[in-house]
Amino acid sequence: MILPVPGWPAGWSRERRSLATIVTASLALLAALWVAASLIALAPAPIGPNAKFFAEGMVVTMQLTVVASIAGVVLGLLAALGKTSRMRPLRWVCGFYIWVIRGTPLLVQIFFVYFALPVLVEAIGWEWLTNASRMSEFTAAALALSLNVGAYNAEAFRAGLLSVPRGQFEAAQSLGLSRWHTLRDITFPQAFKVALPPLVNNVVALLKDSSLAYSIGVVELTNVGARVQSSTFQPVPILITTAILYLVMTTLLTQITNGIEHRFDIEGRQS
Repeated sequence: MILPVPGWPAGWSRERRSLATIVTASLALLAALWVAASLIALAPAPIGPNAKFFAEGMVVTMQLTVVASIAGVVLGLLAALGKTSRMRPLRWVCGFYIWVIRGTPLLVQIFFVYFALPVLVEAIGWEWLTNASRMSEFTAAALALSLNVGAYNAEAFRAGLLSVPRGQFEAAQSLGLSRWHTLRDITFPQAFKVALPPLVNNVVALLKDSSLAYSIGVVELTNVGARVQSSTFQPVPILITTAILYLVMTTLLTQITNGIEHRFDIEGRQS
């Protein structure tokens, strides 16, 4: 449910209220990132003196989330289309990708992309394709997170595609529509509404999963907290502060994703 926002006129349409919620939450998130250093600096030591580092860690966390979310949606849609394709080799490839990613820990995937992938790519002489020899920690983490969330998004999209009644396809064929036009104008709009709730949930989960990028040295929020803790030896205030900052970001991001979900709730299933 979208949190009530004072000032939203009761007569506004669902689309207008949803758009207002998305815009307000997005601006609030940007503002939180912008003023984070100033607000955190008001806290007592050891938090205040390290406010700049916490704020920079929040920005890197959001950058990882945004990049991996966009790439994950594209990968998920392509994998879902491939898994529901009539071409058996394509179904096998996409099914294998989903099976491997969903069956292995995200931490192992991050290590594989950062440590093993450059070696494998260099071994087959494809350095020019991925520029793997100069892959940064951020790039490796973003790629691993994208592959991970893409597999889960693929299953969400596939569930949406399979939820569309077969009669819709038969009606489109009887009207002479091509497979592309059927997918674009009939199948995908209906499938997207079914897939949207798990998709937005994956985005919020991705923000928290981005903390595992700490394992390869990405200086995101968890990494910043660990560094400050190791230098101050005060774990309690550091961990509480880190948790609060994550809670602020996830709360605002949840409002954005809930607004998007409510925007497409044409049937009025949500209050």
